[in-house]
Amino acid sequence: MRAGRVRDGRLAYRLQRVWLTPSYRLFIKFGAPVIFAMALAATFFADESRRDTFAGHVEALRDAFVDRPEFMVTSLQLPEMSPELEQALREKLDIDLPQSSFRIDLDALRLEVETLDWVRSANLRLLSGGVIALSVTERTPAILWRSSNGLKLLDEEGVRVAYVAHRNIRSDLPLIAGEGADLHIPEALQLLDAAAPLGHRLRGLVRMGERRWDVVLDRDQRIRLPEVGAVAALERVIALEKAQDLLSRDLLIADMRNPSRPILQISSGAMETLREIRSQTTEALQ
Repeated sequence: MRAGRVRDGRLAYRLQRVWLTPSYRLFIKFGAPVIFAMALAATFFADESRRDTFAGHVEALRDAFVDRPEFMVTSLQLPEMSPELEQALREKLDIDLPQSSFRIDLDALRLEVETLDWVRSANLRLLSGGVIALSVTERTPAILWRSSNGLKLLDEEGVRVAYVAHRNIRSDLPLIAGEGADLHIPEALQLLDAAAPLGHRLRGLVRMGERRWDVVLDRDQRIRLPEVGAVAALERVIALEKAQDLLSRDLLIADMRNPSRPILQISSGAMETLREIRSQTTEALQ
């Protein structure tokens, strides 16, 4: 009898020691209920119909919250801009309003707007009163490029702004031509700035062989520039024009591709006149 009591006492003592163990007490208080709840949830969601019903209730609760009136967007606010750009923006921002702000991806819309040629950057903000405000930074046309694909307006970085049908549409912009010219817009703008003293005689620039530039003037005159140091070569020709009226003569081509040995090509009529003068001079000397 005494031995049984001793064994019962030892068992009680061990159980009491286990109960006093912190990890065991935490498991009983928190771990066991969590495991039990998970088991119940697994049992409940094992049935597909119950899963679908539960998902439907959750979706309905979410929709009820998302579509509350205070979250609805009702209008789109655009800045002042050209009618063409405004129409293009409204087509890009084809938002079905009113719509919850939670269902509108402003970043995705911004990227859509920035795909337009006229737009350098865009920003979309959600304002109070259910308004989406759009602000854009437009690209400024700096030059007109004639290529095999037609006429294009380019900005100072060479990025296409728009297509144009005729030169007269933007006659205020300088004209360049030739394949690959759009890849060298900064240099072209420097050359056009250097050629400003030529005034109305300047017709434009032509990219030759995708390597260098020709300056085209009226009267079919050309200045052939080198691949390297084109601005300095053009400034040298302009200096000669100011000092000696070089371009006012019967000159066809001023070839500056070799800066140390420029070549001047005059018209056939001027060449014939020069021959006659030389011939008359020779006869007079004889």
